Amino acid sequence: MENITLIVVNAVYAAALVLFAAGAGIRRMVPVPDQVFQPPVLPMGKVPVWFYKRMDLIGVAAIVGVFYLLAMGNLLVEPKKGAPGLSLEGIVFSIGFQFFMAAVVAGVVLSRTDVWYWLGLKWRQWPLVLGIAPATVFGMWALFAGLYAIGYMDLLDKLGVEKVQEVVTVFQTEKSPLLLGLMVFAAAFVAPVCEEVVFRGYLYPVMKKFSGPWVAGLCSALVFSAAHGSLAALLPLFIFGLVLVALYEWTGSIWAPISVHFLFNSATVVIQLAGRYYGLDMEAP
Repeated sequence: MENITLIVVNAVYAAALVLFAAGAGIRRMVPVPDQVFQPPVLPMGKVPVWFYKRMDLIGVAAIVGVFYLLAMGNLLVEPKKGAPGLSLEGIVFSIGFQFFMAAVVAGVVLSRTDVWYWLGLKWRQWPLVLGIAPATVFGMWALFAGLYAIGYMDLLDKLGVEKVQEVVTVFQTEKSPLLLGLMVFAAAFVAPVCEEVVFRGYLYPVMKKFSGPWVAGLCSALVFSAAHGSLAALLPLFIFGLVLVALYEWTGSIWAPISVHFLFNSATVVIQLAGRYYGLDMEAP
């Protein structure tokens, strides 16, 4: 069972690729005019797709490929005994990499439209996030509780895989205040902004244009969950990815998934630190 995580992550990436290819192929059977200069009526939701082009499929392939290689690298390279799970250089690289990916995506899209329209930043109903974010996070916690109740953690034990992500373990054991502070910054601020720009702001709408919203939602959520390289977190993150896509389509603004992602990660960090300093038992995926 040592390679079960590697096998499952590869299978998830393969499923996303096959599903997207099938969805795009079926969609081509019903040609849709490629309106480049005027936004057409959306097939569903509020996320615009009219300014994406066929060349963006190369961008999708590059993003999926990069995250796949990173996940494989983390899974195939066995850490040395006694070595820390994360180093200062590693967390700095991770932060820089996420900013770089978001900047590249922004550079591509902003050559065609403005950032306000692209990400729906002029969202007049933004106060809704004050209710959306807590409700979504509590819903995810209820999901975790349900998974725990039906034996999800027991299944992970039988498969012989880690029940928590490596980063959670580091939160519980890391002694360097600098590294711990950078990890909090990366989890609570960098990831919610950069991952939402890349996965929901670019990957999903490009897939949506060529395969439709349903297939695109499933595929982007599969890639999002597999990119974290954790079997324990795979199912929860897949559902989380679907929820973030749904919120983006419902509101038409990236502020909604960013706020949910921010609150979810921040609450997780607070819980893990409370578990560390107050001796609480934290075993959620």
